[in-house]
Amino acid sequence: MTSPEAREEAVLEAVRKRRELVNDAIPEELPIKRPERLYEASRYLLDAGGKRLRPAVLLTTAEALADVEPLSAGYRSFPALDDSGPIDVMAAAVSVEVIQSFTLIHDDIMDDDDLRRGVPAVHEEYDLETAILAGDTLYSKAFEIMLETGAEPDRIVEALDVLATTCTKICEGQSLDVTFEERIDVSPDEYLEMVEQKTAVLYAASACLPAILLGADDETIDALYGYGLDIGRAFQIQDDVLDLTVPSEQLGKQRGSDLVENKQTLITVHAREQGVDVDGLVDTDDVDAVTEAEIDDAVAELEAAGSISYANETARDLVEQGKNRLEVVPDNEARELLCELADYLIQRGY
Repeated sequence: MTSPEAREEAVLEAVRKRRELVNDAIPEELPIKRPERLYEASRYLLDAGGKRLRPAVLLTTAEALADVEPLSAGYRSFPALDDSGPIDVMAAAVSVEVIQSFTLIHDDIMDDDDLRRGVPAVHEEYDLETAILAGDTLYSKAFEIMLETGAEPDRIVEALDVLATTCTKICEGQSLDVTFEERIDVSPDEYLEMVEQKTAVLYAASACLPAILLGADDETIDALYGYGLDIGRAFQIQDDVLDLTVPSEQLGKQRGSDLVENKQTLITVHAREQGVDVDGLVDTDDVDAVTEAEIDDAVAELEAAGSISYANETARDLVEQGKNRLEVVPDNEARELLCELADYLIQRGY
């Protein structure tokens, strides 16, 4: 029987191999051209790194659907399910990563964050105006890149519809997240709705887009969209947990920063329902001023209320639900990898 450590290492290796291929494809799909400063800013975060989890989900889903051995088929000329012609699923993978980068640029502007992926945020490295233009450029380029997949016209239209709806929902989710900071009566269901829109929909798009482009039936498309929603929500919930439980040096930021900044998480929403004075857990709203001892005390109170356990259990349930949705996909190595990717999203460390 394979150990959990060995399975995690296999997942990381699978993601790494796909990440390298996506990294090679990004300059092809998004070359730096005139005006150079705009395209350099647009590429800045993409070139800074990232795990490329969403493109990895997309590429692996394509392999599972086509029932091919992982990494055996060229992603630039991938077999459609009905032999209608080769599909460039790598272009689709780059498209979703470009959308992800667009959202990060705008998130950093809204949150006035100085760093991203260990480098200055785009608005810090360049300037605010250039950062806004870079984000807007990435948004439009994602649609241009999706048009290059070579799929049947009706499938491309459906894929563009999914991409457009995804972008709208991300903005709606971001708006809800901002609104929630001013409320103390957010329910767990409201929080999960916000997470679904802000974070999970891009995972959902990543999982269902290859099904659309390759010509799968509606049942398969819907099931894969649900898989992405489930694992995407679990991913964000686990981020909430890690923000409190992983040491600051591993996080790359102050542990408990979400709590200090009064950001709603499933943990704090649950804790309020248990009667915890969440706003009184720390005495400052300055991330640089909070002490590790204060965060330790806050975490202890949240653990005593069962709120961290509740978040962990919710994430695990969502992952299991998502994995069950994969029964519509052929039973093969790529489908197993999709299951292991789901597990990795809630087990990962920093």
